[in-house]
Amino acid sequence: MAKLETKTNLKQTLDALVETYENPDFVKDDPIQFIHKFTDKKDIEIAGFISSCFAFGKRELFIKKLNDFFEIANNKPLEYVLNGDFSKLKDFNYRFIKPNDMMEMMRILRELYAKDGGLEELFKFAYKNASTNSIFNYSTFFKTVTDYFYSRVKNPVGQGFYFMLPNPEKGGAMKRMNMYLRWMVRKSVVDFGIWTFMKPSELLIPLDVHVGRISRELGILNRKANDFKSVIEITDCLREFCPEDPIKYDFAMFGYGVNNKD
Repeated sequence: MAKLETKTNLKQTLDALVETYENPDFVKDDPIQFIHKFTDKKDIEIAGFISSCFAFGKRELFIKKLNDFFEIANNKPLEYVLNGDFSKLKDFNYRFIKPNDMMEMMRILRELYAKDGGLEELFKFAYKNASTNSIFNYSTFFKTVTDYFYSRVKNPVGQGFYFMLPNPEKGGAMKRMNMYLRWMVRKSVVDFGIWTFMKPSELLIPLDVHVGRISRELGILNRKANDFKSVIEITDCLREFCPEDPIKYDFAMFGYGVNNKD
């Protein structure tokens, strides 16, 4: 936690960075660029889900791979999920995500959209399932989503399938799922805010090595591990600065990193 005497200055610094970096220019180099190509709600949420699943490793490599995917899908995510030829993914590899992993993911998405409404309905159900007590259970929330996919696997998959949808019970930061939720729940010139069942105040910081390092430099994270406990520690601090929208500081973290490169 930041020292008491520096909190005001830190908030001012972070707010200024948000003002600088939360703008349309941010989109062009970020995986959210793919979502900004669409206007239909279901196209947006599918494009965001796929983009978040692949947002790891070198940015230029996963953005190239996402361009390949959307080309295969003819830039019609919902149409491809419902009626597309998944065999076109037979050579689709990205690091340890193999074609079978991707084709099974798409097959389950087809079932989700054909029978169960879609990603918003799944996440809304997960949210309600995790809200039965006075304290919202994030682990239950994420696990309900991943269990939907895990329980519907019918064909052989490898570690890549489970990496796309990690098990929250293992204590990982759930970075890409938190990023996806930011895109869907927050409303700004960058984020879409098309899901209203959840409040921006309930979002968690998408934590990776970059955000972890910066959080320690700023004094808002004491833990050494970039795990789920660290996600909570950082987010709790950011809520002190902006209770209604703490994850807006994701842009500040990015900006701080840009301004303080070695």
